[in-house]
Amino acid sequence: YWTRGMDMVGACNLLGVDVMTGHWEFTYLDEEVIKNIGEFKGDFVAQNVKVREEALFDYRFADFPGFDEDLGRAFKPYTIKEVGGVKVAVVGQAFPYTPIANPQRFMPDWSFGIDDGSMQEVVDRVREEDKPDLVVVLSHNGMDVDLKMASRVTGIDVIFGGHTHDGMPAPTIVENASGKTLVTNAGSNGKFLGVMDLEVKDGKLSDYRYRLLPVFSNLLDPNAEMVEYITGVRAPYKAQLEEDLATAEETLFRRGNFNGTFDQVICDALRKVHDAQISLSPGFRWGTTVLPGQKITMDNVMDQTCITYPETYRREMSGADIKLILEDVC
Repeated sequence: YWTRGMDMVGACNLLGVDVMTGHWEFTYLDEEVIKNIGEFKGDFVAQNVKVREEALFDYRFADFPGFDEDLGRAFKPYTIKEVGGVKVAVVGQAFPYTPIANPQRFMPDWSFGIDDGSMQEVVDRVREEDKPDLVVVLSHNGMDVDLKMASRVTGIDVIFGGHTHDGMPAPTIVENASGKTLVTNAGSNGKFLGVMDLEVKDGKLSDYRYRLLPVFSNLLDPNAEMVEYITGVRAPYKAQLEEDLATAEETLFRRGNFNGTFDQVICDALRKVHDAQISLSPGFRWGTTVLPGQKITMDNVMDQTCITYPETYRREMSGADIKLILEDVC
């Protein structure tokens, strides 16, 4: 939040991330998004982020390398990687509901969406022009939308998905009009590493092995270079982050789709501070669990609540309004 996302760009570069697509990145100002992606050493791909027609006439980021004026795409749709002597096309699918779930004012020139038709066009073009052995989609759709996309779009071998944080021990095999697509999700918070080994014969996928590896961080020696980087990034904010606020009496978590104990604390606080009858908390599924007896620091609170537009409101609403909002979110 304080570095406007640049701390994570440095961490990704140090970690050696090759390819990524976008989600919360888009809740920074659009010029910050462009700047951050420019500093990222890997490839940022997103086939479903378009420049609005009215913005194309005087587009502010026309010199950005990923921009395609003819197709109206704001970023590169895909990249080609050589992996173990195999040619792999990696297509990006950014979070499709960005302007619905987040304020449109942060990205006024860009449109999003699932865009199955566009994905099919990209996959068809890639297969025809680049002739890859494998087509992989890096997606932030969420598991349910990925499963639907895999049933509709042909020519994708594997979808590596995110967003819904499902720790899937095995890929779901989805049949479509021209074959099968493997769909995976590897949880959240670095708890697992999804490892997919693919065997290619005669220019196409012939077999696979998938493992959802648990990461036991307390048994692994931390990388010295990364520890130094994290310490340096946190140093200017250390006193604020480590301020003790309370002690947890029970496990505070936020991993369910509907409710969690940390969400309950947030909702209780909203009702108390704002003197409200009802409180609603966004359905985030991120944030680190705090164990009973553990100190709750400002770091923990920001871990759960720190977005780029963290305002809270109290307002009068009718029952019909509340029903409409809940149904819309669902």
